[in-house]
Amino acid sequence: MTTKLDASLVRDLPPFANMKDEEIADLLSQARAVRYPKGATIFSQDEEAKFFFLLLDGHIQVVKLTRGGEQVVPRYLSPGELFGIARALMLDAYPASALAAVDCVALVWPNSIWADVVSKHPAFATNTYKVVGRRLTETQQQLAELATAKVEQRVANAILKLAKQTGRRTDDGILIDFPVSRQDISEMTGTTLHTVSRLLSAWEQAGWVRSGRRKITLLEGHKIVVLASGDNGGAAV
Repeated sequence: MTTKLDASLVRDLPPFANMKDEEIADLLSQARAVRYPKGATIFSQDEEAKFFFLLLDGHIQVVKLTRGGEQVVPRYLSPGELFGIARALMLDAYPASALAAVDCVALVWPNSIWADVVSKHPAFATNTYKVVGRRLTETQQQLAELATAKVEQRVANAILKLAKQTGRRTDDGILIDFPVSRQDISEMTGTTLHTVSRLLSAWEQAGWVRSGRRKITLLEGHKIVVLASGDNGGAAV
């Protein structure tokens, strides 16, 4: 599907910060708006990077296979985020796979225009490299956490991160507003499905969270914040 967008609809998104409407319009004129159904693979790890993307609606699951064949989920992406920006990393192939966690809409540009985009729109280039820097920092923090944090801290941090990205306030608490399974969390935290299930079950019994049918609600989010900080005194684990 192809749709034209007006600059006013996207000017407040971070990738377009400090850009004039005519610059945004020029970028949009070179993009396609594409719908991806839930579960679709937008691109695969090690595939030649032919396109870069901006998520307009939905959530993207980033999946990476390690050398040992283990599947990990470094992050989820929310609307307004760039992804598939291999050229900004000076890579010819995608370093990870991107899957549609729910039905998604994304803007898609061919990588053949990347050099021209960077030259003509330095603000867009600057915004993109800020994204690269932030994600590299997040990756370093994630690796440090995997090496040093207790498993309950890692799981608590993953849940808080998802809640911050997609949380929607309900009468009961903060709902992570897209389908996320216990297996997904285990792949985010480098732990086993059994361990994640044990922790979530304990937290449910304590009245801190509610989980089921790929939905998680933080009923007492402050308890999870304390656990994520490493102070697990009295934690129901």
